[in-house]
Amino acid sequence: MKRRIKSSRIVTPDEVIDGYIVFENGKIESIGSEEWDFDGETLDYGDFIVTAGFVEMHIHGSNGSDFLNSGVEEMIAGCDLLYSHGVTTICPTVTSAPFADMKRGLLAIEEIMKGDSTKATVAGAHMEGPYLSPAQCGAQNTDFLTPPIEDEYLPLLKEHGDAIARWSYAPELDDGSFAKALREYGVVPSAAHSNAIYDDMKRAMECGLNTVTHLYSCTSTVTRSGGFRRLGVIETAFLEDSLTVEVIADGCHLPVDLIKMVIKIKGCDGIMLVSDAMPITGLDVTEGELTGISYIVEDGVCKLRDRSAFCGSIALPEQLFRTAVATGATLPEISKMMSLNAAKVLGLANKGALKVGYDADIVILDGEYEVVRVFGSRDCE
Repeated sequence: MKRRIKSSRIVTPDEVIDGYIVFENGKIESIGSEEWDFDGETLDYGDFIVTAGFVEMHIHGSNGSDFLNSGVEEMIAGCDLLYSHGVTTICPTVTSAPFADMKRGLLAIEEIMKGDSTKATVAGAHMEGPYLSPAQCGAQNTDFLTPPIEDEYLPLLKEHGDAIARWSYAPELDDGSFAKALREYGVVPSAAHSNAIYDDMKRAMECGLNTVTHLYSCTSTVTRSGGFRRLGVIETAFLEDSLTVEVIADGCHLPVDLIKMVIKIKGCDGIMLVSDAMPITGLDVTEGELTGISYIVEDGVCKLRDRSAFCGSIALPEQLFRTAVATGATLPEISKMMSLNAAKVLGLANKGALKVGYDADIVILDGEYEVVRVFGSRDCE
C-alpha cells in the first residue's frame, strides 16, 4: 500500500521539512513540501517528529530476553519490543562468556537473520568479548576474559562471519592479527574494555579498527610511563577523526554536559548513541544477572550489587532521544547520532536516513518524545 505521511517536522540528514514523505513496498519514494493529488493513504501527524528508524548498535536484551543465552523465540520477542520503541535495525549483543556459549548465542541470532519473524532488521551480532582487558572489565565476568585465541575466533569467522556485524575487543591484547581477520570476514573491529595507549590504538587502526565501544565506560585515559604522558583510548578517539564512538546516552552513564563535550570535539557525524541496555529493559523488575554478574536497578540505571559501578542501562530509545535533545543538538544531528552514523559504520547503504530510495524505516514521536508509530521496511502491511 502506498502511504503518505504529513508533518511539519520531517527530519532529513540536512534539514527539517514541513511537508510529506511517500513510501511503498518498504522504500521511500519522495520527500517534499509541495501539496499534490495523492492516490493512497495520507496520515497527518501535525507537528509530531518524523525521523529515521533508530539503529541500535549495542544492547544485551529486552523484555526479559538475553541475547547471549535466550532461545530464538525469546530473542524475537526482545527485538520486537525494541521495534515498538523505534528500533528498526538492531545488532544484538553477545556478552563475554565461555566461548561455546557465545557461539550458541551467535547461532540463535544467525537463525533469526535468516528468517522473517522479526519486524526489525537484525544486521548481525555484536560480539562484546571475550578478548577484553580484566583491568577494564566493568560488568564483564573476568573468569571468561582472555587475549584473542586464533583457534577460537578463526573457525567462527569462517563459518559464521556473515552473522557478525561488529566485534568489540581490547586492542592492546592483539598484535593486529585479530583485527585483520575481522576485516577479512567483513566484521567491524571496535575498541572496548581496554587499557590501550596510543601506540596500541594506532596499530589497531592500521589493521582496520574504526570504532570505539561506549566511550568513557571502561576505556583508558592519559597515563604516565617514566614521567612521559601517553594517550589512552579516550584521547585517541578525540584525536583521530576516523574513529566513530559510541556514547551510552541514558543520562546516567555520561552526564549531559559530558556528552555535549564529546559532541563538540567529535561532531555529530562521529557519534553513535546506544543504550547498552540489559535484558530486563522494558520490564518492571529491580534486579537481574548476566553471565554470573548480579546487578540491581537503582536511580534509573543498572549497578553492580556493591554499587561500585554501573553495569548497563535500562533505557529505551526515547530516553536516548531525550538526552540528545538536552544537549542542544538539532533534530538532524540527533537523527545522525541515533541512526545514520551507525548505518554507515555497518555498511548499510540504504538505512539510517529519510532519503529517496532508502528503506522506509520511519519513526513518529510526539511532543514528549514518545514513539507513537513505527513503520519498518520489513513490516510493510
